[in-house]
Amino acid sequence: MATLQIAVASTRRPKLDAVTEAFSSFASFLNAEINITGFEIESGVNHTPSSREELMRGARQRAQALAIHCNSAGIAANFFIGLEGGLDQVTENFATRVFLESWAYVTDGRTAHFGSSGSIELPTSLADEVLLRGTELSIAIDRFAGAAGIRDNQGAWGVLSGNLVTRQESFRLAVVTAFAPFYNQKIYQGAAAAGA
Repeated sequence: MATLQIAVASTRRPKLDAVTEAFSSFASFLNAEINITGFEIESGVNHTPSSREELMRGARQRAQALAIHCNSAGIAANFFIGLEGGLDQVTENFATRVFLESWAYVTDGRTAHFGSSGSIELPTSLADEVLLRGTELSIAIDRFAGAAGIRDNQGAWGVLSGNLVTRQESFRLAVVTAFAPFYNQKIYQGAAAAGA
């Protein structure tokens, strides 16, 4: 059985564990074992992205910068993964609602795909702290919940969902959905052929 080298643009435990869990759910489709390595790579976007476009750009830029880093350092990888969490603002019924989202961007160097976690709405007071006062989400959620180090544990997702969905789980889902065109090629290639 082949071993796939997976490079992740993060060294944070919830993100690396999310990638590991995601792969365990679809590894049989790829018929491969995996080796995951994390790298500290900047996103090139704000510390707390505030739109879906910025979230997607951050995830993509992390993966692309990681690919450049690995290539220049002679580090072989089959896939490069960029993960980005932050906020999306949506106007609905004349009111702005703010949602927490997690995004993944996966590339094998030839093709690339995005995936997301879905979203959970932020309380107005927390959204205002981040968007109006410029507080980083990780700091704001610690204050909001009266705890420390939430980002490296359950994350804002866990606080907001009563730990029914954690930060790790949100990134796991984003990775699973971003990888779908790779592990479910028959459907994606069939859909492309049908549309031609």
